[in-house]
Amino acid sequence: MGTTTGTARSARTTRSTDTGVWRNWAGNVAARPVRSVAPASTGELAEALRAAAEDGLTAKAVGSGHSFTSTAATGGVLIRPERLTAIRSIDKAAGTVTAEAGVQLKHLNAALAAEGLSLTNMGDIMEQTVAGATSTGTHGTGRDSGSIAAQITALEIVTADGSVLTCSADERPEVFAAARIGLGALGVISAVTFAVEPVFLLTAREEPMPFDRVMAEFDALAAENEHFEFYWFPHTDSCNTKRNNRSQGPAAPLPAVRGWIDDELLSNGVFKAACAVGRAAPAAIPGIARISSRALSARTYTDIPYKVFTSPRRVRFVEMEYALPREAAVEAIRELKATVERSSLRISFPVEVRVAPADDIALSTASGRDSAYVAVHMYRGSRYQEYFTAVEKIMTERGGRPHWGKMHTRDADYFRTVYPRFTEFTQLRDQLDPARLFANDYLRRVLGS
Repeated sequence: MGTTTGTARSARTTRSTDTGVWRNWAGNVAARPVRSVAPASTGELAEALRAAAEDGLTAKAVGSGHSFTSTAATGGVLIRPERLTAIRSIDKAAGTVTAEAGVQLKHLNAALAAEGLSLTNMGDIMEQTVAGATSTGTHGTGRDSGSIAAQITALEIVTADGSVLTCSADERPEVFAAARIGLGALGVISAVTFAVEPVFLLTAREEPMPFDRVMAEFDALAAENEHFEFYWFPHTDSCNTKRNNRSQGPAAPLPAVRGWIDDELLSNGVFKAACAVGRAAPAAIPGIARISSRALSARTYTDIPYKVFTSPRRVRFVEMEYALPREAAVEAIRELKATVERSSLRISFPVEVRVAPADDIALSTASGRDSAYVAVHMYRGSRYQEYFTAVEKIMTERGGRPHWGKMHTRDADYFRTVYPRFTEFTQLRDQLDPARLFANDYLRRVLGS
């Protein structure tokens, strides 16, 4: 039998006149809307969209601001998520949970764990809202399990005319095929239903490994482990690998002190200080990287999924990530390493590599093909353009698809060449938002006008 939880609603007009500046988490995107609204129900959300249309304004929903692109930026009506935060139902028998758009993944995970349930796969942070994470294609790593959006079984969306539309594989399947990763272009998601399963244990094995060995064994490591990823430290020949596999237990979490030292002191505190030194004195970065990579040690622990998949991320950065056909990954990563080594670039952040199986979502970066993700980062405030430009060239030469929420320079003409279902998506957009209520500069670039 299902259980239901929720938050109290309070009356508040959706015609707010708040004109403050909105900024994303990284601080590289800012917007000043005409007004900002925080609807507390699907009805209030519909009212806000109808009011925006009547006033000749565009409307965009924001989540927690963890995208590095301006996908949510607007000079019209900004729809904030903080009052659409009910977990409407948890149905153990059906294996589903329905959460409103503004529920953060950390709260969803805690609620599921309390009921003995879990998502199958996750990315590595929990701060995003469910609608923001799914709309931009947030993913973790998985041999058989895909992105968070691939775990959706139904959506509730408010469209440009204020209508409330529901979709699933059986109800409006053409909308479901597109809206799970909809970029905010098809409507505003008000609730998401995910497939869940009984909570299980994962054993994480983290181990330093030489770069050449990781490249030689990449296909085997991805095939032999349920969840494999690695980090390569630029200016070194060192990687840190992570293999997560289901376990019969018993649970053996990281000891509190070890976890704090590794994940807070080293990965956040010391790393932030090292990044600050590197930004002020770039010549010091290779030496810092060598020391950092040598400081790594193996560790193994067993815990419930979200405590294994996710880590705190307190050092602010900007990021670019591309999804490649799986078979192109090793060559691309080797070229990336060679590019860094023959250049004057100084890179303080490790390069993150993950995998995902093919899925059936129109604009998923894994749509129709097994994929490998290559993510590059730079400390906030550092010069990133030369590095990201070099990375993007390597990725696009291999048909790479950029993460929709991370920095890139691609446009609609490019996406038509790498997404076989691109026109399917844009035709649905024409049907659901012909007047472009949800348009902004980013969507005009990546989808066309």
